[in-house]
Amino acid sequence: MIILGVDPGLTRCGVGVIEAGASRLLSFIHVDVVRSAPEESQDLRLLTIFNGLSAKMDAFSPDAVSIERVFAQSNRNTVLGTAQAAGLAMLAAAQRGIPVALHTPTEAKLAISGNGKAEKIQMERMVTTILRLNQLPKPADAADALALAICHALRPGGALQGGEREQHLTAAQRQWTTASQKAARSRGVGRGM
Repeated sequence: MIILGVDPGLTRCGVGVIEAGASRLLSFIHVDVVRSAPEESQDLRLLTIFNGLSAKMDAFSPDAVSIERVFAQSNRNTVLGTAQAAGLAMLAAAQRGIPVALHTPTEAKLAISGNGKAEKIQMERMVTTILRLNQLPKPADAADALALAICHALRPGGALQGGEREQHLTAAQRQWTTASQKAARSRGVGRGM
């Protein structure tokens, strides 16, 4: 299964493509950032993002598109541009008949590291480990897009199911998850979603 992750943004829209293979391993395919020029009018910027996302979907023919779910931020202009870019990704996928999944940053962090409050550098390192990359994916928008694609593969309803998901977890993920669960139990907190 080919999964295209999108970290939406009006200036930089991260795109990451992975494969969840029959061997139960996730493999890196592509990472990039679709950019629009801040000095252009907003309609032209949106067109640039839409055309860039459409080109990526046409080039990689994903089986699913995983997009970051937009949540409230203190900067209204930032959340507006992010929401518009997310909508463009959904539209491009819908035009091609590709199923869309929305995942929050917390869901991605939990799926990849077992810690919903993981720092950005921790996430970048886990993405690098999971996809067996030689270096951290750059820029951050690209790493986030790969994380969203990985999240979709590992979450319930994603590419890997049940025992396959457990077999795929790296030793670091298992240790992190075990430590997080142990800490939650010691505080008497449930970890349900």
